[in-house]
Amino acid sequence: MEAGRQENQDDVTRFWREEREDGAVYSAYLKKVTYRSQAQLEDEHEREFSHLMWETQKIRVIKAGTLEKLVESLSTVRGELDSTYVNIFLATYRTFATPQQVLKLLIDRYQMLKLCCEDDRTELNELQLKTIKSVISVWLDTYPEDFREPPNYPCLHTLEKFSLHFLPDSDLAGRARHRIERLMKDHTGADANEIEFRFSICEEVDHMIDNEYHKPLTFNDISSHTFAQQLTHRDAELFRKVVPHHCLGAVWARRGKKGGKEAASVLATIEQFNRVSLRVIATILKTRDHKTSQRAKIVQKWIHIAQELRELKNFSSLKAIISGLQSHPVYRLRRTWSSLPKDTMVLFEELSEIFSGENNQLNSRELLMKEATAKFPDLDSQNKTLKRRNMQKRQSWIDNGIVQGTVPYLGTFLTDLTMIDTANPDMTEEGLINFEKHRKEFEVLAQLKLLQSAAQIYNFKEDTQFWIWFDSVRVYNDNESHELSCAIEPPMEGSAKIKKKSASLGHKPAKFDSSKFGLFACGLEDRSSLSSIPDTITASLAGPLVGHLLSEISLARPMMSHSSSTSSVISSDSDTSSSPYRSCDTYVIRVSLEPSDQASTHIYKSIMLCNTDHTNTVIQKVLEKYSLEGQPEDYCLLQILPDGGELLIPERSNVFYALNSSIDLKFVVRTRAEHETLTLRRKGKRRGKKLSL
Repeated sequence: MEAGRQENQDDVTRFWREEREDGAVYSAYLKKVTYRSQAQLEDEHEREFSHLMWETQKIRVIKAGTLEKLVESLSTVRGELDSTYVNIFLATYRTFATPQQVLKLLIDRYQMLKLCCEDDRTELNELQLKTIKSVISVWLDTYPEDFREPPNYPCLHTLEKFSLHFLPDSDLAGRARHRIERLMKDHTGADANEIEFRFSICEEVDHMIDNEYHKPLTFNDISSHTFAQQLTHRDAELFRKVVPHHCLGAVWARRGKKGGKEAASVLATIEQFNRVSLRVIATILKTRDHKTSQRAKIVQKWIHIAQELRELKNFSSLKAIISGLQSHPVYRLRRTWSSLPKDTMVLFEELSEIFSGENNQLNSRELLMKEATAKFPDLDSQNKTLKRRNMQKRQSWIDNGIVQGTVPYLGTFLTDLTMIDTANPDMTEEGLINFEKHRKEFEVLAQLKLLQSAAQIYNFKEDTQFWIWFDSVRVYNDNESHELSCAIEPPMEGSAKIKKKSASLGHKPAKFDSSKFGLFACGLEDRSSLSSIPDTITASLAGPLVGHLLSEISLARPMMSHSSSTSSVISSDSDTSSSPYRSCDTYVIRVSLEPSDQASTHIYKSIMLCNTDHTNTVIQKVLEKYSLEGQPEDYCLLQILPDGGELLIPERSNVFYALNSSIDLKFVVRTRAEHETLTLRRKGKRRGKKLSL
């Protein structure tokens, strides 16, 4: 009996074949559907007729299609609502369509089906009409930001007009009208708030005079517990406000022409991450006149704050503090680190290990999935004192009924989505929208939304005095940080030679390995390239540490042996068995376009290089990535060498085999005319040097 039941439950859905029709490709599955009750199936009398108790149904899942076919698939062949597909479509469609386009197609399809119903009324058509209405209703409730289009709100007006004519008995028209009125009121209120803000400076001064004077806080005045609570309060608030589809690779990476405004909720989280890391560095480096023991106490306090964040399951600020402590200007202070107590160093190493880059940052991923919805963290330590302390805290949480929320490190999700965006084409060879790509994206977005629910649990109040101190901390750029660090502990003689030598070693190319894949795929290079990014971009990303964040997001490589201006070292010898993105026949290469100011605000963009790609194919990919029109024959492709030189890739060669695979895979594309001019100029300089000698 049990064996028969197990056979009945296993493999009820099996892939059958791929089916194609004009404008769409489907995966067809065969599903065994029982139409007898479980009691009937277990009945001894009915068992001999068990082959009559189920039937096989064909289920089609769209893999790729035109926009029209994707919209049509929102209802099944039987006219029912496919909730899974609807959720995926509404979460990801913005990368290949606009709200106006989708709404128009839904309305057009409804009108077409309505006419068919009038001519030949069928139950199927009626069900499809009901499904389209449900899709629009779910869309309006679930993604209200799609309809926020001031000042005219075209989608809402279109929806209202459509509903009044075709759905007079529905509440859709009233909901659309109510949404318009509310958004117009909010928009007017926002303008009023801006005016009020402009003229509130004098009032603020009066307010400061009238209020009781509070002595400004210092770093030592703030307890580690308070520090962690306030950072968690801010991080949780920002994470809850993240719009999941803003994290999509095509949106977050600003691959399109919209300038990245849609990713504001993501940029706000990145800015806070940078603000924390920069203050870790600043509070340690501005202690030039302090004794080593005093500076060590500041480092020790940051480690204790990080441990408090770990207990609160705030992985965002935890990662920010670890990144600040591992930054080169701080980590090179050997005397300071050697002054730390042994148990503090053990704690630091354990916290750093959470974000180890090994095997696609497996530690942090497993920990996040394990503790995402847990009541409190599962703390452990190799140090007996720390282990005993953690056990006491755990028991205290259990006794007091304390439940902790979760704030993840957003960079993990951004990396995964950027990887999916880079590794999967938007369109198939037939010119259809590759919807399988968006199914993969949705899996990541679903995890993110689950964690946003967990972030609701926190119940901390904002401490104004803390944030006054936090915002008053003067932070430093890379050069200032390096100078301050060297003033505290001057470089050892010969260290520059060692650093130069170590920088030239180990730069091996990465085949497509997600375990070592930083967000240079988003179009940003390491920190050394930030000086070339327009002020509008660097301002929104809170300055110099953004390069560190973007190169380290989901990478968490300890910055113990490289300077802040050194590109992330990519290795190809890590375990790749668990990576769904790796292929032995592909590389991810970084390519810039010269002159860079003609195409994009970013310096580097990443493209997938296959083992069949020739020079013109690669150049064409680059032009498409930068949204430029042109003939590949008018451009040339060059690999950038470590010594500053360039390797010209021959015009008709296979780039995969022509490149130098022993160095970092960075390339530049420039017009042939510019390359010839640059070559002549360089020859002239070399000739001038010889004459002067």
